[in-house]
Amino acid sequence: MKRFLRITYKILRNKYILTLLIFFFWLLIFDRNNLIDRIKIVRKLNEMERQKEYYETRIEQDSRKLNELKTNRENLEKFAREQYYMKKPDEEIFVIVEE
Repeated sequence: MKRFLRITYKILRNKYILTLLIFFFWLLIFDRNNLIDRIKIVRKLNEMERQKEYYETRIEQDSRKLNELKTNRENLEKFAREQYYMKKPDEEIFVIVEE
């Protein structure tokens, strides 16, 4: 242990090495692009990429559904009945809610 402390002390006595250590410490902690901010930015970027993938798949699903509604009249009627409870004038609708 004493040997390690002696070697460490000798290294730190060198003004160039000490200056380099202080410089690296400054860059890691106090610089505008410090390590802590970089980690936060990387995490935020990963989260945004996951959101992007989610929305891309969602857009693809909705585009398919929209195309299906535009091309098939039966699907459009089914969608209107299920989503907006639309009915023909001579029909009655009973909504069953599951609890």
